[in-house]
Amino acid sequence: MSGPVLVTGATGKTGRRLLAALRARGVPARAASRRPGEGDVHFDWRDRSTWDAAVDGAGSAYLVSPSGVADPAPLMIEFAEAAMAKGVARFVLLSASLLEAGGPAMGQVHRWLAGSAAQWAVLRPSWFMQNFSEGPHRATIRDEHAIYSATGSGRVPFISAGDIADAAATVLTADRAPNTDFVLTGAEALDHAEVAARISAAVGFAVTHKPVSVEELAARHRAAGLGEAHAKVLAAMDAAIAEGAEDRTTPDLQRLIGRPPIGFSSFVTDNVAAWTERRPV
Repeated sequence: MSGPVLVTGATGKTGRRLLAALRARGVPARAASRRPGEGDVHFDWRDRSTWDAAVDGAGSAYLVSPSGVADPAPLMIEFAEAAMAKGVARFVLLSASLLEAGGPAMGQVHRWLAGSAAQWAVLRPSWFMQNFSEGPHRATIRDEHAIYSATGSGRVPFISAGDIADAAATVLTADRAPNTDFVLTGAEALDHAEVAARISAAVGFAVTHKPVSVEELAARHRAAGLGEAHAKVLAAMDAAIAEGAEDRTTPDLQRLIGRPPIGFSSFVTDNVAAWTERRPV
């Protein structure tokens, strides 16, 4: 591929890890975010004036959905069309395991890429391990020794954001674009009680899974600052997990990265400090 890889969401869980993976391979990469660091490019999905500088000269792009947008598909498709017109040849979309082509949100972008881009791939990972160490569960584990969810006993094959980044680096730099989607999972499916038990064993205090209703979970999301629509969507995803929608593993990740996925127990061991270090007063 000629030109650098444009990485949107460059400060996010997968974006910053993808930048490191690409640079470790000697692949030029352009970090794009609303809060750019030195040498990065300012990019805001909702500010079209930032688009041209982000895509100028880029050969490929990693697309991460803008946060806080109820229906990101129209905006992302418009951006991809603009990027394609500027010469971006390959697109890799970060979607989600339960979103088929033609489904809501990223499913619409997936369908558009399949029908409009000459070179593309869609990564559909399960839930991130880092949701426990960097995301919404971190504070409640550390401060309340609790994990709240509406997943019941539903199991999830949690996946490391680092593994997703390695998969993205593979498809972005392959000689030929795969022009397909990949459902990415970890090696084992765990329910949230099992997650709590593994974290408990590592941190030296008891962490408990506290089941809540879908409505209670949506209220918790709203209290954390999410909009009404986003809160309902996230809570509904927990309900889908409770019904078994995520209870499976696939070989796609290992086929892409050439090694087994990072295990959940290894992730816990490596992230003990996230749950034991106290916040500054």
